[in-house]
Amino acid sequence: MNTSGHAAADVRDDTGGLRLAPFRGLRYVPERVGSLAAVTSPPYDVVVRPDGLIHLESADPHNIVRLILPQALPTGTRHRKAAVTLERWLAEGVLAPDPEPALYVYEQQGDGLFQRGLIGALELSAPDEGVVLPHEDVMPHVVEDRAALMRTTGANLEPLLLTYVGDGDGADAVVERAVTREPLLATTTEDGFRHRLWAVTDPAEQAVVAAELGRHQALIADGHHRWATYLRLREEHTAPGPWNYGLVLLVDTARYPLRVRAIHRLLGRLPLAEALAALDGSFRVRRIEQPLPEALKALETATAGGNAFLLAGDGSFHLVDRPDPALLDRTIRADRPEAWRTLDATVLHATLLEHVWRVPDAPEDIAYLHDTAAAVSQAERLGGTAVLMHPVREEVVRELARQGVTMPRKSTSFGPKPATGLVLRSLALD
Repeated sequence: MNTSGHAAADVRDDTGGLRLAPFRGLRYVPERVGSLAAVTSPPYDVVVRPDGLIHLESADPHNIVRLILPQALPTGTRHRKAAVTLERWLAEGVLAPDPEPALYVYEQQGDGLFQRGLIGALELSAPDEGVVLPHEDVMPHVVEDRAALMRTTGANLEPLLLTYVGDGDGADAVVERAVTREPLLATTTEDGFRHRLWAVTDPAEQAVVAAELGRHQALIADGHHRWATYLRLREEHTAPGPWNYGLVLLVDTARYPLRVRAIHRLLGRLPLAEALAALDGSFRVRRIEQPLPEALKALETATAGGNAFLLAGDGSFHLVDRPDPALLDRTIRADRPEAWRTLDATVLHATLLEHVWRVPDAPEDIAYLHDTAAAVSQAERLGGTAVLMHPVREEVVRELARQGVTMPRKSTSFGPKPATGLVLRSLALD
């Protein structure tokens, strides 16, 4: 089914669509690790808590987190440590390249979701070509960190998640044929998700996929910083070659709709009492003496009538809604579409963070967390403020992206996200 209402809008009349190339994937050798589940990880930006990092490192000595989030003292040697670790794992046979170039069919199932997509090396396109549509701004320091890691390791260690709206043609048929065969791997991670992977090595089938995807554009669902990193590294390597491509997972959301969740803000240096006091007269504030699930339901109800946020940090919750229209007019740019101006993320960043709370736009002042309970507990531990958000609809994200309008950073969390560690791309093999 198509939930976006734009079944034909992804189709491009020229030849400047998506170009997904096969590659020789690097994969864990099952006999050399405890289990495939034990060496996987969520994407790097989801592993934000130190206890989560330690848990993954202790799950298996070869867990992929040692490559995507290397730890070293001094910190300036982290990326080199990842490169050395990757070289060692290759030499020891922990990781090994597949024998021939392939596109990979990837399947995830769990938490009421079922998703299939294609993993490959996507030819990079300039932002003004409109082939890959970003919808969020990025943080320069994160791009620099990811660029240093990719540059030093010479590898794409985890795929971006891209979506397109297909029309049931050849690419779908190739995917459905692949899943009738024996998978390259099958594992169930500790979150209960089942993962399976197949290789499509037949040049004829690869050509069918290329012809189909060449008619479409894609939306970046997850991985804006990695996409910006790909583009930066391509600029550094002017000659045609492997740096002209980046590892992606492409999902047809007409067939496999994604789930869109919010990303919450943790303001560790802003006490909740100060945050609430500053809102006096500009927003309506109501205290909610109920558990988190009920408080989130109240937030969902409030967002139906306009901008709303849920603040936490003192053991209870505070519903913030009904902003002063005059305040919004003064603080939000007028040269953007109405759909952008009324986004919760726009109001949060332009009105609350910048003008009401005057929180600096710096990593030490604003942290971004996917997990709602973790945001609340960390705010209470730090004596700060958690700002809980309600997710934006996918069709709003896609339409703004088509207009070339980017949302504030970390505005959405599409899922399920691909597990990191199932297939890697070494640029030395391309």
